Amino acid sequence: MDRLLEWHDRAIWLVETGPPAVYYLADRDAGGVLVNAPPFAVALYEDLSRTAPLRYVFLPSHFGACDLDAWRAAGARILVSAEEEGVADVDLRVGPQHKLTRTIDFIPIPGRTRGTCGLRLKNKPGALFVGPALTPAESGWPELVAHADDDSYENRLMGVIGLGAQGFEYLFTDNFVPSQTRFGPGADVALRDHIDRLLT
Repeated sequence: MDRLLEWHDRAIWLVETGPPAVYYLADRDAGGVLVNAPPFAVALYEDLSRTAPLRYVFLPSHFGACDLDAWRAAGARILVSAEEEGVADVDLRVGPQHKLTRTIDFIPIPGRTRGTCGLRLKNKPGALFVGPALTPAESGWPELVAHADDDSYENRLMGVIGLGAQGFEYLFTDNFVPSQTRFGPGADVALRDHIDRLLT
């Protein structure tokens, strides 16, 4: 695991580069939040638990679902969007009305899949985990890239435009290439510039 960021009350670790990339949020209030579920391994579970007690597995989309029964048996609650298909057995279907803590909530970003959903760290400097909604482009910054199997490119576009109004400096996607992927600070400015180009 590689630590990408650390603040006084939380840290973000890269667990696997994927795709989908797997991240571990070690948060003072939420505990350990695994973003995307890799194949379960006892050694990995122990590594995560030494960082912060594992409490949740958040799936931005069904692309990140692997060995959910094993992760649940290890004590994690499985969280996925209420609109996401292809993930049958979950502990909580989340949406914009839900909060994990006072400063962690969920933002629907449908389009790549029907129920693609982001996890937002609201307190400054702010960060978003957007799963497959965005993909790092040649610049290294996450951008909207059309896929042949998109559920709805139009919904993706609208969701990405909505992201531009959120307050954040860091942005994490299902694709992460060490030394190439840019995640911040400055991800908010890069995304707004990208949105401006899309709309001109």
